[in-house]
Amino acid sequence: MSSDPSAVGPGGPGPVGDPASADGPAPSGDSPFRSERTARDEAPQFVLPLVAHIEKAAPPARTDALETAARAVLTLLSDERSLGDGEWARAVRDWQDARIRKVVRRARGAEWRRAEALPGITVTGKSAEVRVYPPVPLDGWPKELARLQVSGTDLDDPEPPAEHDPAAPVLWMSPEVDMSAGKAMAQAGHGAQLAWWELSDADRAAWRDAGFPLAVRTAPPARWGELVASGLPKGRAAGVTEIAPGSCTVVADHPALRR
Repeated sequence: MSSDPSAVGPGGPGPVGDPASADGPAPSGDSPFRSERTARDEAPQFVLPLVAHIEKAAPPARTDALETAARAVLTLLSDERSLGDGEWARAVRDWQDARIRKVVRRARGAEWRRAEALPGITVTGKSAEVRVYPPVPLDGWPKELARLQVSGTDLDDPEPPAEHDPAAPVLWMSPEVDMSAGKAMAQAGHGAQLAWWELSDADRAAWRDAGFPLAVRTAPPARWGELVASGLPKGRAAGVTEIAPGSCTVVADHPALRR
């Protein structure tokens, strides 16, 4: 289960490629979503690992897994260990200075217990559990995570997702792109991160203090073009794994960013 607009990592495809600084979006001329090489490709490359707890007998609902992955990314970005002189801060800065990659893997039973023992943060949704870890070098995965499966699992929604709160942030997924659950989880995390970069410090604090409420929904086809052209933060794929290069995969619609 992975997503990557820019590269392939060890043990399977790498995920979302999205270069930017720790404090905001990528500077002009060095877009996070360029498929051609930029200076960011010359920097040491890191990946943000996410592990979804998926038991065969009781898999999480797809939408809940996507929303939980997005909140996991936000939780790590806002954690004091990721900021300033925190123990994860250097890894987070190095990750954001290169091609930003996210890889989603799955674990169950003893695999999940071993994954939980590593330093990281577990975020729980209604039915989903996702653990996020500080970034690691592409060739430096902990063995407990490197052996986990990347692909081969998909998820469904037993019931249609409930109506979302129109006052809450929404990560609109493309109705034009077919994505596996892992790919979609990484792209949802990507959209959440793009929104985070665009927000003021006050809006970030308010979102964090509220527990990062958000919804992930597939955009109505008739509205997708409007969303893409809205000026809201959006993610594009580089086409390394499942999606054609340049495809817009997610638009991050946070109330504070609506124009």
